[in-house]
Amino acid sequence: MLKRLIEKKDKECNVVAFMSGSGTNLVKIIEHMQDFFDKNGYVLYSIKGILTDNPTSNASTIGDKYGIPVEINDISHFYKSKNLKRSDLSVRAEFDTISLKKIEKFKPDLIVLAGYMSVLSRVIINRYLTINIHPADLSILDQFGKRKYTGAHAVRDAILAGEKFIYSTTHIVEEEVDNGKILIISKPVEVILPKNFNPEDKNMLISTEKENQNRLKENGDWQIFPLTLDYISLGYFEIDEKNNLYFKGNPIPKGLRL
Repeated sequence: MLKRLIEKKDKECNVVAFMSGSGTNLVKIIEHMQDFFDKNGYVLYSIKGILTDNPTSNASTIGDKYGIPVEINDISHFYKSKNLKRSDLSVRAEFDTISLKKIEKFKPDLIVLAGYMSVLSRVIINRYLTINIHPADLSILDQFGKRKYTGAHAVRDAILAGEKFIYSTTHIVEEEVDNGKILIISKPVEVILPKNFNPEDKNMLISTEKENQNRLKENGDWQIFPLTLDYISLGYFEIDEKNNLYFKGNPIPKGLRL
């Protein structure tokens, strides 16, 4: 028996976006949503609220521009008040409980992580379906059968490994970071290296990583993130009692490729 990730309703899917920085992915989602409305006269989902863990992020600017309410839960202040390092996840559930209370008024069906740089605890991911996008093909495994390109520097790692192409992947957020069920994998984006590329040159490596990641965001993230939300809202993604993922009734053990 298959069950949709989100049960289709008569109204649009309520989405809350979590962000920490520039919010470019969120802007593209909003623009896609508006384009869809202009063409069809209705929306599949709408961004009901934004939550940021960083008061200096662009959340307020985006919220003001598009008329979306913004909530702030300052993670740096939270950890400073407890005299703990941000890497200490023993209190993350307490922090997430504060976030949860701030977003409940939006009645979310779905949470999207649009550049949210804090690890989520069970408090949120067990309550709401949460979707993230990662700058790598998460179906690629290492010699030990683990996902090869996880973490904050997946693009850099792919470059150093000699990959000719990089990808974006949308996935369900689960407890192990970057290890949730894969939804959509983008088309390949060619890795472009500068002449005389020297991976030992730290500055050259950093700039090369940044340039390729920006290209991947434009040609990967901005293509598949809105599409993933479309498909979820339409009920195309389904799951069975054994936690296997399907797309329109067809199994997709390694994700849907564009």
